[in-house]
Amino acid sequence: MKKALSILSILFMTLSYGQEVKQIPQINVSGEGKVKVIPDEATIEVTVETKGNNAKDVKKQNDIKIEAALKFIKKMNLAPSDFKTQRVALNPQYDYEKKKHNYNATQTIEILLKDLSKYDELMEGLVDAGINRIDNVTFQSSKLVQYQSEARKLAIKEAKLKAEDYVSVIGQKVGRAITISDNTQNYYPQPRYMAMKTMEMADMSVPRETLAVGEINITANVTVSFILE
Repeated sequence: MKKALSILSILFMTLSYGQEVKQIPQINVSGEGKVKVIPDEATIEVTVETKGNNAKDVKKQNDIKIEAALKFIKKMNLAPSDFKTQRVALNPQYDYEKKKHNYNATQTIEILLKDLSKYDELMEGLVDAGINRIDNVTFQSSKLVQYQSEARKLAIKEAKLKAEDYVSVIGQKVGRAITISDNTQNYYPQPRYMAMKTMEMADMSVPRETLAVGEINITANVTVSFILE
């Protein structure tokens, strides 16, 4: 009985290998959707950096300036959830020429500015309060999720249009999609902005423009496989 089952199993496997695998006619195409948006908010990272040869004094000076910066931010009526301390550090640095340690203290504040018309006032006030580093300014949209959805839909439409263009010359039609791969890479463009003028150089009676916000591109990339009919 076992011998007979073994023979049947071998016969079934032989028949299976002998059968031709049916290929499904299909086409693979890529699509890109792009939505251009004017940013309506910015994420700003600013830092107070102080140096000296006494760790306690360096930290104290740094704390005083950060306290002044935070008071100014609150005076700008920003919501408490729109600013936070991002990083705090106090590091020894050895001076090999003088053969002694110096200390470097830094504190970084991250600010979400939802009204770009306040940018100049905010940055000037922060510098006056003691901020001496602008680490990063990233422009973005408060409606990012909505625009990402629009970009994905445009990407699918472009993929289907490409497929229809290809098969139009061979007498076939594009059928249903069988696979969709999202190849989108999140990328947040850095801003283009002009250097902020000092209070001494600026003519306060003349409106100033220190930002060139421009547009940001919200992009989606997909790969789609369609059945050919």
